Amino acid sequence: MVAVPGAKRVIEVSAFVAAPLAGMTLAGMGCDVLRVDPPGGGLDFNRWPVTPTGESIFWAGLNRGKRSVIVDFRRDEGRELVAGMVTVDGPEGGIFLTNLGAGGALRHDRLCKLRSDVVSVQVEGYPDGRSAVDYTIAASTGIPMVTGPEGHVGPVNSPLPTWDIATGLNAVIGAHEALRRREATGAGALVRIALSDVARGILASLGFADEGRLAAEPRSRDGNYLYGAFGRDFLLADGSRVMIVAITLKQWRSLVSALGMAEDVAELERSGRLDLDREGDRFRSRREIAGLIEPWCAARSRPEVAAALDAHGALWSPYGLAADFVGSPPTGAAPSGARPDDGLVVRPEAHRGAAAEGGLVHDVGLAYRFDGEASRPLGTAPTLGQDTESVLSELLGLSQHEIGRLHDEGLVEGPALGAGVGNV
Repeated sequence: MVAVPGAKRVIEVSAFVAAPLAGMTLAGMGCDVLRVDPPGGGLDFNRWPVTPTGESIFWAGLNRGKRSVIVDFRRDEGRELVAGMVTVDGPEGGIFLTNLGAGGALRHDRLCKLRSDVVSVQVEGYPDGRSAVDYTIAASTGIPMVTGPEGHVGPVNSPLPTWDIATGLNAVIGAHEALRRREATGAGALVRIALSDVARGILASLGFADEGRLAAEPRSRDGNYLYGAFGRDFLLADGSRVMIVAITLKQWRSLVSALGMAEDVAELERSGRLDLDREGDRFRSRREIAGLIEPWCAARSRPEVAAALDAHGALWSPYGLAADFVGSPPTGAAPSGARPDDGLVVRPEAHRGAAAEGGLVHDVGLAYRFDGEASRPLGTAPTLGQDTESVLSELLGLSQHEIGRLHDEGLVEGPALGAGVGNV
């Protein structure tokens, strides 16, 4: 990754998901993100999933578009070096992103003594300083207790780190708001984003916090049924499964037409004194509606189901694998007059470990589009420490002799001395 002149420069000291995701997103938005790891790699350097030869696909995925510097920030001298990188003069600098606990020279108040307008973005577990990760926050939210099949005993955890993802994106928002304020007032800021606060805010906004107290029908474990309207998975004749959803009135009527079940629906309404044009009644009658759909699906293959549902504009999707979803165009028929496919650019790239096995990994851009133009892929992740010497020279003005001394003292490493994982 080559720095773009004038780009905002972010010094990132991080691990795992939330903070690295924030840094990767900022890189995709044009920032020069310098990820700093200790010698040998950080806590997430070998995290699964890994290639057949053991290199972390996880690390390579969340560090695309960044530069990599190895500094032993566990030592006082190393923290002083990183502090110097953060506080270099100039409008592009003075931005620090971390989730590893900013101690010593990297404390916000200490950084402010070197540069008064520093923006420090700190991702935390709880706002009182207690540690947490996505999986412990998720356990506290109550969501695992309403996930899974009806009658199941015990929690069902999600493999997707939802709260890490939401927190990382909130960190990006916080960083941009702090920079906007700095540009307007000249003042820096300490921006703290706690996983627990993000989860509490989202759950409150979506009504989870109040429904147990106010809703007539509190949420309970209900398998794959959609809550509050109609939606469920169905088994097809060829053994595959599809998800069929009808939230809006248009979606419901499209589904009824596609399956030719208008008379059965009318009978269900009469017998139950229901109005299935209302999503609440569809939810209350979800099992009866599913009973109408199950035999229709069980008698048809996926191509037959797809043709019928697409012809009427019904809302559905096949179940698939992540690799297929990321690497292939979306399935289903496009509506009349649809735009050409200008969505997320996914580009296969050679990865050190994958390439050794004759495989590729995916490089993608950010998901937003401006005026129909998709963002460019971020590029490959750096080799660990590949930019150490150039950054120390560029930002701190250190000579080759001084950098050599730091190497000898074990404070820094370059790619020849560090463990080489990343893309080639």
